[in-house]
Amino acid sequence: MSKAQTQILFYLFITLFIDLPFPSFADVGVAAQYSPPYLPTGCYGGEALQFPSSNLFAAAGDGIWDNGAACGRQYLVRCISAEKPRTCIPQQSIQVKIVDYAFSTVSTPSATGTTMVLSQKAFQTIANSSAALINIEFQQV
Repeated sequence: MSKAQTQILFYLFITLFIDLPFPSFADVGVAAQYSPPYLPTGCYGGEALQFPSSNLFAAAGDGIWDNGAACGRQYLVRCISAEKPRTCIPQQSIQVKIVDYAFSTVSTPSATGTTMVLSQKAFQTIANSSAALINIEFQQV
């Protein structure tokens, strides 16, 4: 094999290696939204200090609730698709704190049976607020 052929193979290998997608350790699910009142919650009762100052929080659905062990967990969340095109805000991710159980929230979620029910502020940060449901990618941090 000539030096030129070796260099071509080397550059081809490097190009293929660099272009390979990195493995994702995130899960996918569905999110709804809910609005105030948020208290009391299934995690912390009536304690107002439970909410992050950013108002980026969520209620956990059955899939992640884990008999209450989800309370306080933090998740990176991003909208990946929705029924209506251009619902998701591109390249926007948020970090939410689980403060409640989706099936016991004080206010009614926009949809039931979801992975997460995002606070109004959290939902509006990653998607158009007129949507009832969005498909999300989420990862515990």
